Amino acid sequence: MREPNFIRALRGMLGALLFLCLLPNMGSPRALAGEIIDMAGRKVLIPDYPDRVFGAAPPVNVLLSVVAPEVMLGLNFPIPAEAADFFPLAMRELPIVSVFGLSPQINAEAVLTLKPDFALGWQSALLNADRMESTFRRMGLPLVLVKMERLEDWPTALRFTGGLLGRAERAEMLAQDVETTLARLQTLRVNLDAAPKRRLRVYYAEGPDGLSTACHASLRASAIELAGGYNVRRCSPGTRSHGTERIGLEEVLLLAPDIIIAHDPAFPALARADSRWQHLAAVRENRICLAPRWPHNWIDRPPSVMQALGAQWLANLLYPQDFPLDLKAETRRFYQLFLGVPINDAQLESLLLASCV
Repeated sequence: MREPNFIRALRGMLGALLFLCLLPNMGSPRALAGEIIDMAGRKVLIPDYPDRVFGAAPPVNVLLSVVAPEVMLGLNFPIPAEAADFFPLAMRELPIVSVFGLSPQINAEAVLTLKPDFALGWQSALLNADRMESTFRRMGLPLVLVKMERLEDWPTALRFTGGLLGRAERAEMLAQDVETTLARLQTLRVNLDAAPKRRLRVYYAEGPDGLSTACHASLRASAIELAGGYNVRRCSPGTRSHGTERIGLEEVLLLAPDIIIAHDPAFPALARADSRWQHLAAVRENRICLAPRWPHNWIDRPPSVMQALGAQWLANLLYPQDFPLDLKAETRRFYQLFLGVPINDAQLESLLLASCV
């Protein structure tokens, strides 16, 4: 008995559908979707082969730029002219898009115009997680959260993101590099713990007047303790201040730091010219050190994998005998490996010239 025509037609349609389902490597890889568990433990449905990602916070932009810069759709911050050479050309040409948490309302239309496969968000105590989730839910855009508040979080974040974006091999290489740095810093701290009086007292001066600072427990200043320094501002950070608070000059004088790490390039000159700051030996004896800034600050803002280099810089600055470092060679190596940017002599000098004044 011959098979009815409609049965043969149905069989053909099923065969065609089966063929299409077996085409993940021949057609658009974003045709399929899968469920993943993000670093906040949330189940999220995203394309199996994502290649267009919206980074929803500056630290996430740094993460994407070191793991898979080719999937980035935009930057959350403008690139200063003096920093341009420290970014790959392709990144310099990216549009500036909304950043969640640092503006009153995310520009949903601008984000969706970029046609992202999903948004990569920053799981942090500094951001309102519920508001962030509801915002992206209304946009109909999957949100994957990554935790990387401190440098110790970065190996896991790198491996997670590398697996998510099909860059596992590169991410593993970078994660192991950070772990090597963390292990070396841990050895330094163990040695200092045996002689706690050797720990140098550090004040982290933010803002042009140097009178904003971060508590020792804040992620903003975590590189100081990581490098074996003793952050003289002992407190618990408030979430509203994003981990930064104002402090009086009188209190800074009482804290009597051995060394001052400056975030703003305007501060060292101000402190040298102000007789009140001259009461500090750290100022009189030229122990104000400006953290290198490009393409991202080595200490803070945004807190990022640059702290792996910044903590080494600071450890060598504080304890050169205990933590020997060829800073120029390590800077060249780090920038090439993590950022894909070769550093010439002039760029190296511009980064390090004003380190301590």
